[in-house]
Amino acid sequence: MASRTTPGGASAARERLLQTASELFYREGIHSVGVDRIIAAAGVTRATFYRHFPSKEDLVEAYLGVEDAVIRGAFGAAHAATDDPDELVGLVIEGLADDVARLHTRGCPFINAAAEYPDADSPVRQAIGEHREWFRGELESLLDAAGAPDPATSAGQLVLLRDAAMVGGYLDGWARVRPAFVSAATRAAGLGE
Repeated sequence: MASRTTPGGASAARERLLQTASELFYREGIHSVGVDRIIAAAGVTRATFYRHFPSKEDLVEAYLGVEDAVIRGAFGAAHAATDDPDELVGLVIEGLADDVARLHTRGCPFINAAAEYPDADSPVRQAIGEHREWFRGELESLLDAAGAPDPATSAGQLVLLRDAAMVGGYLDGWARVRPAFVSAATRAAGLGE
């Protein structure tokens, strides 16, 4: 899986703000981390913060955009590694497992953010919804190419399994959860049956 990074061409100050916020938001929660703390930790001025992010919610959306880019990058890397549809699905499952073990040891950043933004019409929740629809659609497309009999249902199962694995990995330890996730995801994808 790719590391967390912002798109090319971003200013150094924006990069520091986003990196700092991403680490704090993921580790401590979004609402518990104030703008003043982010500004101080990133070593920028208040004016610099607001020049790059007119509000904290804009920063939250940017943070989720970085998380989205990490997952999209992982799918891109899997596509670059093979043209075989079954192998590609297996690589994606392994990549999702590796992501939980390395980057997302405290649960899913999208689920965590959704818990803090209950209004389904908020821009933050809309960003979460767009990511989840893309993720489900990408899985469905991969499964369809691999000849799964019901790609939509299998994709839904993989989304649920990943959600559960991210929470379970945080609560029970990834060493304990990974074998169950990989086994269940492989079955849901119709591989190795």
